Amino acid sequence: MAKNAIQKIAMNAAENIPYDKLMLSQKNVRRIKDRVSIEQLAEDIGRRKLIQSLNVRPVLDGEGEETGTFEVPAGGRRYLALGILIKQKRLAKNELIPCIVNRGQETSAEEDSLAENLRRADLHPLDQFRAFKTLSDQGLDPEEIGARFFVSPATVKQRLRLASVSPKLLDLYEKDEIRLEQLMAFSITDDHARQEQVWGRISGSHTQEPYYIRRLLTETTVRADDRRAVYVGAEAYEAAGGVILRDLFEQDSGGWFQDAALLEQLVFDRLKMDAEAIRAEGWKWVEAAISFPYGHTSGMRRIYAEVQELSAEEIERYDALKAEYDKLDADYARAEDTDEAIEAKLDQLGAELDAIDDRPQTYDPAQKAIAGVFVTLAANGKLQVDAGFVRSEDEPRTVTGDVDVGEGGGAAGGTRSNGDGDGVVVNGEPVNDTSGDDGEDDDIKPLPDRLVFDLTAQRTLALRNALAGDVDIAFVATLHAFVLQVFYRFAPDTCLEISLKSGSFSQVDGLAETSWAKEIAERHEAWDRDLPDEADDLWDFLLGLDEPSRKALFAHCVSLTLNAVVEPWNRRPKALEHADVLGRSLQFDMVDAGWAPTLEFLERLTKARILQAVREARGVDSAQLIDHMKKDIMAREAARLLEGSNWLPEPLRLEVDEVATDARVAVASDMPDEAALDSDATELPAFLADDANPPSDEPVTIDGDDADHLQAAE
Repeated sequence: MAKNAIQKIAMNAAENIPYDKLMLSQKNVRRIKDRVSIEQLAEDIGRRKLIQSLNVRPVLDGEGEETGTFEVPAGGRRYLALGILIKQKRLAKNELIPCIVNRGQETSAEEDSLAENLRRADLHPLDQFRAFKTLSDQGLDPEEIGARFFVSPATVKQRLRLASVSPKLLDLYEKDEIRLEQLMAFSITDDHARQEQVWGRISGSHTQEPYYIRRLLTETTVRADDRRAVYVGAEAYEAAGGVILRDLFEQDSGGWFQDAALLEQLVFDRLKMDAEAIRAEGWKWVEAAISFPYGHTSGMRRIYAEVQELSAEEIERYDALKAEYDKLDADYARAEDTDEAIEAKLDQLGAELDAIDDRPQTYDPAQKAIAGVFVTLAANGKLQVDAGFVRSEDEPRTVTGDVDVGEGGGAAGGTRSNGDGDGVVVNGEPVNDTSGDDGEDDDIKPLPDRLVFDLTAQRTLALRNALAGDVDIAFVATLHAFVLQVFYRFAPDTCLEISLKSGSFSQVDGLAETSWAKEIAERHEAWDRDLPDEADDLWDFLLGLDEPSRKALFAHCVSLTLNAVVEPWNRRPKALEHADVLGRSLQFDMVDAGWAPTLEFLERLTKARILQAVREARGVDSAQLIDHMKKDIMAREAARLLEGSNWLPEPLRLEVDEVATDARVAVASDMPDEAALDSDATELPAFLADDANPPSDEPVTIDGDDADHLQAAE
């Protein structure tokens, strides 16, 4: 039996038709016009000409004959774009336009228009990335590529960055095994091996979110807003060969410094230069470090610079500027509209006042010769210089006979010292000094030691009795003893056997950065500046203080002795109970003091402890929302849940806090599910699920040769 003949398909012929013989068909299914895109299409046609023909049909007369004109049911945007070029005189009205002419009309015009728009497939994003990369390889910069395809240069850079991701990951993206958001996260580094390593680490886990990919890719880097990065600067770091990772798709606050070791070395080198420059000013030593532990100046005496006093002319000028500033500021405050000229004038006057206030400060060269400077980095990356610290071994010494009066007996002639020698001194005179005894019986010899002891014991009891009857002098005497121990080195010039101890807790990281440590340091320095330089002048100074000032100074000294630290090797249950009593008397609460459960704190807890904290603060339902998570994600979400909850860990609670917490937990446990879920603290992002547990960050330290007067360390 003969086979049926397969009917061959005949294509519609292509013809070049003058533009003025074409007309837009009303049967085009595209009704919504985008004028902006058509103008861009016109520019594109003007650059590269038509790369796709128009689909047209002849217009017939009443007898079915062609009229010589053609309608355009498919390709209407190209037709309109050509019309824009004609209006711009860039294209002739009768320019021949390549067209596909459908004379058979086996399908309707509406069907052809719909098919053209539905059958075409948008370019896969990866093809677009690679195409941009090809154009870049051909020599076009991002600005030129953006101009040709009507996208911003930033968008072009993003596409080029995505095209530079590891080919293995791009292949996975092509197969829809990696999402675009994940690919964007991988693009922050050009290290293909590292990208593939991270993907291998997370591909089998439930945690593949972009933020986690970025965290893994940057876990060994240093953020650009870190104090070390700010201090060195991006320009110097890159000049030394360092690479800065940038995220073109998210806010990255300047990116990440990839080479942490190089950055640390640059910090050390610059600190060394800055420290040597400061030491050249005449200081005996300079110690530099990125940061110092809390209490690193303990046991050192502080000297202060003298501020140059204002001259009569400067005082007069300052008063005039201040009066002008205050009047202008008051008038401007009453004005209804802003005035840039007045604001500029206020800024100018303020700058002139600040220039007068910032008086030059000078140190005594003799004091600088025995003192030193601590140089460190502030939180904002600026160099922080704390000058004028005298170590105990550098205190001036006085030689008496063959005895070198040193640390044990004080620092004669130095400031903030009592000037006593090693021998026994009573009322400023040496006791048992036999240097003038020639052995003759007629000379008056010192009283026997036992008799002196008996007499002074009687005097001591009498003084105790008298002191007990004068509360004000007893207070001053105690304050005198405390101030000597807190502010004066080698100054046991008190007859009160009162010992004052103050722990430094230098082993606690970040303690010096807390608001409490800063307030204590500022208060201590303010008193240190006001106190007399010589210990001998302290008593009269204290007597001359008004009562509120004496009480404030007393409270400061006493506060430094408070120790409520729980130490496993030093059990002090009664002392810790007294700390609670003292806290209740002060109506003290750590929440009011500013403590809050930060992410850094929660990361130090076990998962069970984190869940317990959330249960206590927000109830069982909130804890159940995060109990399936890995520890790092759990800690992050717990920090969000605990924000504003006033929750405190057990060591920071008073007994009343524990009662309140128990009550709060009971209430939270009894809440109906709807009420619990209504609270803002229980709402979590939908993407949260089981997470991998990334490794903890290792601390980075500075390595370098020790200089004689420079110690730089993390």
